[in-house]
Amino acid sequence: MSKPGAPVPNNPFQDVLGKRVHMRVLAVLILFSMTLAAQVTSKMNSALDGYSAPWLGSANYWRKNFGSMDKTVTLRPPIKLKDFVVDGKLRLSLRDYLDLVVNNNTDIGIQRLTLETPMNAIQRASAIFDPTLTANYSATRSETPATNQLQGANVVSSLQQPFSTRLQQLTPFSTTVFSQLNINRNSTNDSFQTFNPSYSPTWQMGFIQPLLRNRGRYITKLPITIAKAQRVAAEQSFYDQIQRLLVTSENTYWDTASARERLRVQREALKLAEASLERSRREVELGATSPLEVFQPEQNAASAKLNVVQIEYQLQQAEDVLRRQMGADLDPDVRMLPIELTEDIGAGIDKTPFDREQMVALAYEKRPDLRTVRTNIEVNDLQIDGNMNALKPLLNFQGSYSTQGRGGNFRQAGTTPPVIIPGGLADALGQFFTYNTYSFSLNLTLPIRDRAASANLADAVVNRKLNALRLRNSEQQIRQEVLNSVSQVESSRANVQLAEIAVDFARKRAEADQKRYDLGVINIFFLLSAQNDLTVAESQLVNAQVTYRRNVLTLQQRLGTLLEQKNIVIQP
Repeated sequence: MSKPGAPVPNNPFQDVLGKRVHMRVLAVLILFSMTLAAQVTSKMNSALDGYSAPWLGSANYWRKNFGSMDKTVTLRPPIKLKDFVVDGKLRLSLRDYLDLVVNNNTDIGIQRLTLETPMNAIQRASAIFDPTLTANYSATRSETPATNQLQGANVVSSLQQPFSTRLQQLTPFSTTVFSQLNINRNSTNDSFQTFNPSYSPTWQMGFIQPLLRNRGRYITKLPITIAKAQRVAAEQSFYDQIQRLLVTSENTYWDTASARERLRVQREALKLAEASLERSRREVELGATSPLEVFQPEQNAASAKLNVVQIEYQLQQAEDVLRRQMGADLDPDVRMLPIELTEDIGAGIDKTPFDREQMVALAYEKRPDLRTVRTNIEVNDLQIDGNMNALKPLLNFQGSYSTQGRGGNFRQAGTTPPVIIPGGLADALGQFFTYNTYSFSLNLTLPIRDRAASANLADAVVNRKLNALRLRNSEQQIRQEVLNSVSQVESSRANVQLAEIAVDFARKRAEADQKRYDLGVINIFFLLSAQNDLTVAESQLVNAQVTYRRNVLTLQQRLGTLLEQKNIVIQP
């Protein structure tokens, strides 16, 4: 309702169209800013799942922000182990074993979990686009003695109750839009007050647009871009760590296989030694040889037994490490099962020659640690851009529109008793878009000298140079590692071939000396020597085969192709 003393339009509906236009402008601004914020954060929410920030008013908001959080951590038990149990044994090929390692290895689980932190950093950087809603309310009662006759009471008592709320949103285009509502309610015993209680609402909307510093979509989203690049670097570090852990795990497999092969060789040597000892004892019993000839076979048999016992304990330790690598030690139903490894330690010796320069180029392309350094350089470039932006003067263009109203119980002067026309907040709000204020301003903050920003820029440039040197150092190191690995593979491949030849000659010599000993041409010493040489040659062949496997594995890791070669896909 219109009050006396206030401008009253001729037609109460005269300005309805103007009000609707203003309301539509406000709605468009608010909805546009909220839409932009939703577009920026929606991609992040889909990636973060339960860790995303819920919107105010949603069910997840109240549940997450006001509910209790379960701090219990439930660890997933090892999986797929029982799929490889055959006839009471854990039967594993190398591919099966690596599959179990990827799914159950605790160290790999730790590395995978470390990627959550850089993902949270992206969400934290995106918080600049989160709209904020603030509200304030206060009440102040005051009583003051009158100092003149125009105050309307001997003791003036007043109650002021201001309320304000503000909605603010930063858009990706660096513009900050806001809308603010202020309502001040004032009641007093002053008889001269025209409105009592009185309501003075003010609504304002506007924008702040940076023109120099912090201007543009690129600068506004720069923290998010840096966080995403750092997430990529963290992923590359993750893949590098995974390859190192897989190298350790596969070496454990070959340690176990090597121990089993060496145990087989030593058991065969023990059989030969015991057979020679038994033959020597029979010859002594028959008087065909001197009792002095039995000491050497006895010593040989005792040494063979000692070697068997030692390797049995080494095999047991290797199997315990193998169980830990694939998580079998966590399952009481599987941890005590015997392990059967099906991979042939001597199969698949690749004799293809290497192109060293081509392999170095492949390593430059595939190595995740080198990719990490390159990504860090990209981050340095982004940080330099951010520090260059901080050196610019701060010039903001600001525009706002505000409207206000007035309302309350109106006291009509000149009547006895005074006529009071009831009114309230609705009347004051109804005057919105009648009393309007438009304002535009330019605000300049010009640092006379900004040493802090200059130092930050200098640090960013230094870090860029450091990472450039680290990149060159990494390339040199990778080149050396690849060339050394290629040489080691070629050397071990040649050693396997030579060891196979040595085993063939040692076996032929042992068979020939056995026949010569049966014919009485040589004594037992030469036979035992030939048998020992055969055992040594077979052990050296096993060592050469395992060394070849290890060197091939190291070469794959040095090239950065280990996961591809093993057909392993790990989702970070």
